[in-house]
Amino acid sequence: MPNSKSATKRLRQSERRRVRNKAARSRLRTALKKVRAAGDAKQATELFREAIILLDRAAARGVIPRNRAARSKSRLAIHVRRLGGSS
Repeated sequence: MPNSKSATKRLRQSERRRVRNKAARSRLRTALKKVRAAGDAKQATELFREAIILLDRAAARGVIPRNRAARSKSRLAIHVRRLGGSS
């Protein structure tokens, strides 16, 4: 339990951010799984584009580190290329 007004406010802010970040992270992980599970190259390429947007947005907002986003994009691009799609 916070002892000061500023600590109480900080607790409220942290909780709001935690919930928002959790939702963003969950949505991102789902998008990455869909790309990996895609059967054909066309579907994988489309899902890849959506995943890139989510990765960049999450990195810009500080949900995940920028290098993790870059690494994930690189690995996904390799995966899509192996399926025969262009990335």
